[in-house]
Amino acid sequence: MDRLIVAAVVVALAVMVAVVLDRRRPDAPTQARWAVPSQLDRADFARPEAPWLVALFTSATCDSCAQVVAKAGPLESPDVAVQEVEFAARADLHRRYGIDAVPCIVVADAEGVVRASHIGPATATDLWATLAEVRESRPESL
Repeated sequence: MDRLIVAAVVVALAVMVAVVLDRRRPDAPTQARWAVPSQLDRADFARPEAPWLVALFTSATCDSCAQVVAKAGPLESPDVAVQEVEFAARADLHRRYGIDAVPCIVVADAEGVVRASHIGPATATDLWATLAEVRESRPESL
């Protein structure tokens, strides 16, 4: 009988220690949210007269950036300007627009208002669908 009481006390102490330790555990850290500009000055980019701009903020040291550039290239058309903004070549634009993660893909209209964006790698399907969606939302600029 004494063993049973001792075992019950040990179990109760273990449960209390577990509860105290669980309460002392800090909350999970918040995940970073990368900034995406909401407005671009179209004069900073190629073909400011084009109704749409797909700006690809990249870095030469980023493998997925090169893949995104290759996938976005076919979006170029008379209505869509596609421009890579590589960090080493245009660090000024990365700083001006607060780009702190690459690849960062920004789709802006003729006024420079950012209508869509992707942070990180994107598939060709994602890029085509995004461009189609924003163009459809503003049919007067087709």
